[in-house]
Amino acid sequence: MKAYPLQFKPVLKQTIWGGRLLGERLGKPIGEESDYAESWEVVDHGIDQSVVTSGHLEGKTLKELLTDHNEWLMGEAAQDHFPLLLKYLDCNRVLSVQVHPTDEYGATMPVPDLGKTEAWYIVDAKPGSVIYAGLKSGVDADELRAAVEEGRAEEVLHQFEAQPGDCVFIPAGTVHAIGAGLLVAEIQQSSDTTFRLYDWNRVDANGNGRELHIEQSIEVTDFERGPVAPIRTDPNAEGWQTLVECDKFRLRAISNGTGTVGGDNRFHIITIPQGEATLVTESERLPLTPGTSVLLPAAHDAATIELAKDTIVLTMT
Repeated sequence: MKAYPLQFKPVLKQTIWGGRLLGERLGKPIGEESDYAESWEVVDHGIDQSVVTSGHLEGKTLKELLTDHNEWLMGEAAQDHFPLLLKYLDCNRVLSVQVHPTDEYGATMPVPDLGKTEAWYIVDAKPGSVIYAGLKSGVDADELRAAVEEGRAEEVLHQFEAQPGDCVFIPAGTVHAIGAGLLVAEIQQSSDTTFRLYDWNRVDANGNGRELHIEQSIEVTDFERGPVAPIRTDPNAEGWQTLVECDKFRLRAISNGTGTVGGDNRFHIITIPQGEATLVTESERLPLTPGTSVLLPAAHDAATIELAKDTIVLTMT
């Protein structure tokens, strides 16, 4: 079967911390609402499924492609589920402080799931917006528990002011939160396993706070990790910059000229958070605008990405 770049209908999520940037900056169909928080671009997780929007596979879910055309899609990474999930996040308000478990812990849960290692690329940041990534040096379980129970968790969290172009790598076991005023591209393992450690003492209209998982959070926290520093991208660099390379995924960025992707018997996710580009294959020239995401099947030949000025393209595999 001939391989072609797959595009999908986004799976949109509304939460209390969302806003309007998914529509205004990335062209997502959010209507007049002002609480859209997440756009799941490429996903195969339970009932949340990417659906192909063009070509001879139009209407197929990602799960159906895995079932019917596994080697064509996955190549040497063949498995019965798609291992990665790409999202855009509009963080109009600060997110809760969270921690995600490892695969080993996830497998022991009542409803088994993968753990979650993830990385963030900061698309835009309002002045003063912060990222909370890791604990301050030397913080142990007792100190963390006391800070949470006394409503002062921010005192033990490492934080820094976020800048557009920053990348933040969050391995499983890292305590973290995304601050208000950030537009983020997130690549993660395909998992929805999250333990909420702290929610900034927020309550709803009835005076009720959201459920916390303090003991589970502390159980899965890696207290050896300490503070997490941002990975700064170089906007003037030529060619691909590798931002994260771990046992779960590789994340790369390009901001100048042209780049080649695919042709290596592996799937590749491509997304464009900023600017304009063209994906050039043997049979088509596919325009890429802000918020466009594409899945290149493993069976696809190498393709070229041509970037306009002030453009960022991310790839994940």
